[in-house]
Amino acid sequence: MNKTNVTINPICRTREAPYSYQIIQNLDITGILLFAILTLMTVISVLVFIEETCYMYKKIPASKKTIIIWINSCAPIIATSSCFGMWIPRATMFTDLTSVVCLAVVMHKFQLMLVNECGGSQAFLEKFKDTKLKISTGPFCCCCLCLPYKDINRQTLFVLKLGTFQLAFLRPLSMFLAIVLWANGTFVIGNSSPSKATIWISVSVGVITITALWALGIMFNLVRPHLTFTNIIPKYAAFEFIVILSQLQTSIITILGTTGVISCVPPLPGPSRASYMNQQLLIMEMFLITVICRTLYRRKYDEVDLEMTDQETKDNMQNSTLHLNGKAMEDGPNNV
Repeated sequence: MNKTNVTINPICRTREAPYSYQIIQNLDITGILLFAILTLMTVISVLVFIEETCYMYKKIPASKKTIIIWINSCAPIIATSSCFGMWIPRATMFTDLTSVVCLAVVMHKFQLMLVNECGGSQAFLEKFKDTKLKISTGPFCCCCLCLPYKDINRQTLFVLKLGTFQLAFLRPLSMFLAIVLWANGTFVIGNSSPSKATIWISVSVGVITITALWALGIMFNLVRPHLTFTNIIPKYAAFEFIVILSQLQTSIITILGTTGVISCVPPLPGPSRASYMNQQLLIMEMFLITVICRTLYRRKYDEVDLEMTDQETKDNMQNSTLHLNGKAMEDGPNNV
């Protein structure tokens, strides 16, 4: 009986990510063109964001510009970190940390934008003081229709803000812990063994992420009918796409890489090749979302708001002038 000896490449056995020079040395013409195009798309995404930031500083009121700039920065930052991860595979943990921190902060900023578009916290509470808050919404309690409706007050608003703030605080902290344990060999991507920290950190991250999405979904469903003129629905859809693509897509591709569905192709072992493919997809996806967000957030009514603000300032100056002139006429020329 003949036996066939199968030679396994040492790279596939070690499952260690290659150095950047190994990637460059193994690139053919197609690979070079792909890297060049994806890098160019990343540069264009950053340039579009910079141009949009300059526009916002000139055209958008001060109360809105910082939050909107934060939200628009999410897609370019993820694209940039993915581009670095594509060129330097061994830096994937650090590039993922950058994307995760940005996404967690932007989720909280997006919720603050919803409140800000209603006129701020005080105007928000005044506007919805007679409205009941529906908490049976996705992704956490979409099937729990028996949950009671809640009154909207300062405590309710604080809890909703806390729901997204805890992600902005705990998600970077958990990612930092994962990097520390990864350096010690305790955190292994794709390892679901209870003896490893990977499964516990992944479950914790899933819980806090779903909780934040739940709080954001409750807020969005509340203000959606009142903010349709601000294109809030496509804005929310664009942000949800960022969350799905950067979190769910990454998780699925990572699982495919660790289970061997995405096979080893030297110099890339299976898990590194999965990350490599995911980063290339994210660059293209974030490029499209950057362009879409530029269209959504460059609104004409912002200019109208500025004109109204300028007109109010002029009216106030005219009223003050009339008041002073009237007072001068009453006092007489000697008192003046």
